[in-house]
Amino acid sequence: MEDAAKQEKQQEYQDYVKHVTPTHNLFVNMCRAFLTGGMFCVIGQFILNWGERTGFDKETSGSWCSLLLVLLSVLLTGFNLYQKLAKFGGAGTLVPITGFANSVAAPAIEFKKEGQVFGIGCKIFTIAGPVILYGVFTSWVLGLGYWILKLCGAM
Repeated sequence: MEDAAKQEKQQEYQDYVKHVTPTHNLFVNMCRAFLTGGMFCVIGQFILNWGERTGFDKETSGSWCSLLLVLLSVLLTGFNLYQKLAKFGGAGTLVPITGFANSVAAPAIEFKKEGQVFGIGCKIFTIAGPVILYGVFTSWVLGLGYWILKLCGAM
């Protein structure tokens, strides 16, 4: 008797979980991510083309492109629009430079009420910190491996 009641309760719970769990359409989500990431890339390409048309060399145009994309990302984050865009576009908002700028700006905005040092200073890299740490470490390991292979004459 007790087992039947327990199983019935478990089944009710499973039905409830199925009911409240949102379902996602993978194809639609991939299309949204493609459009969102593509939008950032088109903006970047527009900035590069504009820079080259105005007489900048390729390197200077690239610098302006990076600068303006970071500025755009931080402004969208500051006006709470990046989160809405991320909700729509999902992984498409992780285009490296804009996603990274958002991951630094969002904690800074969130924790500014805790002060300059203990808020912004301590929390600004909570999201981006691991990316920086493991990126630098991986670069070091790969560089060490390359150096060893070069010493051995394999490269």
